[in-house]
Amino acid sequence: MKKITLILFFTLQYVLAFATKTDTLVINNCESKYLTNQYFTELEDPKQKFTFDNVFNHDGFHAIKSSLPALKYSKSAIWLKFILKNNTNSSVIPITTGRSVIDDFDMYYHDPNNHQTIHISSSELKTNPNFLSQNNTVINWSIAPKKVQTIYIRLKSNMSSVIPIEIHSHDEFLKTSNINKLIDGAITGIFLVMALYNLMLFAIVGDKSYLYYVAYIVFFGLTQILVLGYGNIFLSGNKYHLSHLNSYFIPFVRIGFGYSMLLFADEFLQIKTNFKKYYKWYWILYALYTASLITLIFKWTNAAYTFISFNVFIASITLLGIGFYTYFKGFKPAKFFLSGWGLSLIAILVTLARNKGIIPYNYITANFLIYSAIVELILFSTALADKINFYREQNAQSQSTALQIAKENERLITEQNIILENRVKERTQALIETNQNLSVTIENLQSAQHQLIETEKMASLGQLTAGVAHEINNPINFVSANVSPLRLDFKELFTLLKHYEDAATNPDKPELLKIAEKFKEEIDPDFIKAEIMGLIDGIEDGANRTKEIVMSLRTFSRMDKLVLTPANINSSILNTLVLLRSSIPYYIEVKPVLNKLELLNCYPGKIDQMLINLVDNSIHAIKAKEVHNNESILIVSEDHPDHVSIKITDTGIGMTTEVRQRVFEPFYTTKEIGEGTGLGLSIVFGIIEKHQGTIDIQSTYGTGTTINIKLPKDLTEEPANEAGS
Repeated sequence: MKKITLILFFTLQYVLAFATKTDTLVINNCESKYLTNQYFTELEDPKQKFTFDNVFNHDGFHAIKSSLPALKYSKSAIWLKFILKNNTNSSVIPITTGRSVIDDFDMYYHDPNNHQTIHISSSELKTNPNFLSQNNTVINWSIAPKKVQTIYIRLKSNMSSVIPIEIHSHDEFLKTSNINKLIDGAITGIFLVMALYNLMLFAIVGDKSYLYYVAYIVFFGLTQILVLGYGNIFLSGNKYHLSHLNSYFIPFVRIGFGYSMLLFADEFLQIKTNFKKYYKWYWILYALYTASLITLIFKWTNAAYTFISFNVFIASITLLGIGFYTYFKGFKPAKFFLSGWGLSLIAILVTLARNKGIIPYNYITANFLIYSAIVELILFSTALADKINFYREQNAQSQSTALQIAKENERLITEQNIILENRVKERTQALIETNQNLSVTIENLQSAQHQLIETEKMASLGQLTAGVAHEINNPINFVSANVSPLRLDFKELFTLLKHYEDAATNPDKPELLKIAEKFKEEIDPDFIKAEIMGLIDGIEDGANRTKEIVMSLRTFSRMDKLVLTPANINSSILNTLVLLRSSIPYYIEVKPVLNKLELLNCYPGKIDQMLINLVDNSIHAIKAKEVHNNESILIVSEDHPDHVSIKITDTGIGMTTEVRQRVFEPFYTTKEIGEGTGLGLSIVFGIIEKHQGTIDIQSTYGTGTTINIKLPKDLTEEPANEAGS
């Protein structure tokens, strides 16, 4: 039994010994290699207290799964151990940390011949000649050709990142570093050019989007410069250390980048305008970055980096959602913002995945963030240019509309002048004829007087006809507006029938029936049926209203012989809102509060006409305001013992005392020429009188108007002689 135990023990020791055995890293001429887990073993120093004497020949070194050394958000340091063989002709082997920023980078070698320890630290960056003046941390490690050394490296950082340590031959290092300098210079130049170009555009255009974009480019450029490894240029004097760069400067730049990013997106996407109700939540993003800044001020570096990573993720997702919303809302320049910001989010995810070791570290993943940043700048600059073009097109359209309105007003004025001239001629001719017939008999004088009266009557009738033409436009528009949705409903039903026809014709293809059933669920035939009936009823109602207007002008002539009919006032209100729905701007909220009402004995067509005129006036009153904020129209119907009341309250421009006193006069209007005839409220007043009701107007100029209408329940038919008078 003891023999078996000894055999198992030595077998286990043999397996463990070979499990941690690594290859010797051999560097030949014109060659560079990454220090991967094939060549090194790792030892973690949880409290950063290990010295070289502690780790030398320490049995805790072990292989790791990740290909490259990785640092996490912690207070630990890691030690790497590897065997290096110089197979080049040079006695210097450049060793770099790649495009990463770390707090400490120390290299150790124990010379077995003279028992001395060689130590080179990152703190000697500015003073030690073994360091080259490069963007990355570079050590010229001395090792004679054909020699082999066991090297120890100590790494520490507050930043979670993969550390790509690369071993070069001297000639290969010089070649690649020169190429990298040219590329890095070009990238830095692009950032400078873009910043100066947009700063010049801000000076010319005056749009704050460009100023915030310049700040965005500056902080973004600094971030990328740090990614390129040029952070050392911000350090001066021996008192500074790489930890200052990693602990203070880098997180400060990233916080500044976050602020500039939020300001630029806010101004470019007009978040304050497009998200009035939810804009206060946008300040949470600023608060998160402020929390990061506070943790940095108190030197809680690990917490600051954690906050920054969390903030970048939350801000990226939020801005991406806002960008999609504004784009689908009609702001076309947002498509370039979405492209740029989406690419930025992908680059951030790739970088995080690379730093976590999820994807391999190579030239593409190492530089993906930098090159995507250049493309992102181009897309954002294109978005700003497209924004200017977008506003120019809108301005051109508004100018074109204004020109058309001006031409239409000019045409109306010309027509009115012609009508006025004709009326003057007619009156002049009538006076001439009257003067010529003064010497004629009394019968001729009476005839002339009768002719003048008829002329006056025709002139008044002409004015009335012009007003009625305006009123007849509402039901005609209602009929026209119902045609298109009715056609769409029929098309959807025909499409459904076609799907079922295909399924019936091909019973061997059950998927056709599934398609038909799916399409049926999408269009909801019951809803379409109800909508079609409603549209047809609406067309019929519009036609009847048009017929009523054409047949009679009883508002002024009282030749109306319509019959009283029980009607649902709430339905009339809803029908009116459907009729005017297309003319209600997006910034007006219509709030119908309809209490249960009995059927009211009335003239339904006239009630509908009254409601249309009143709601339409409220819409125009709100449109007349220069600034719109929380605009609404409240319609309340209430049942009372002897009457029904309809109260319409709007947040429009309101009326002055003078306007309120003349509001029911025929042809009196406060609208521009060509926008109204002044008959709307006059007709409303006639309808309410016809129903023996009352109307009360309470209005404050600049605040809004409330119209209260009371219609009696005991309305009866007028006597035949009165109705026909």
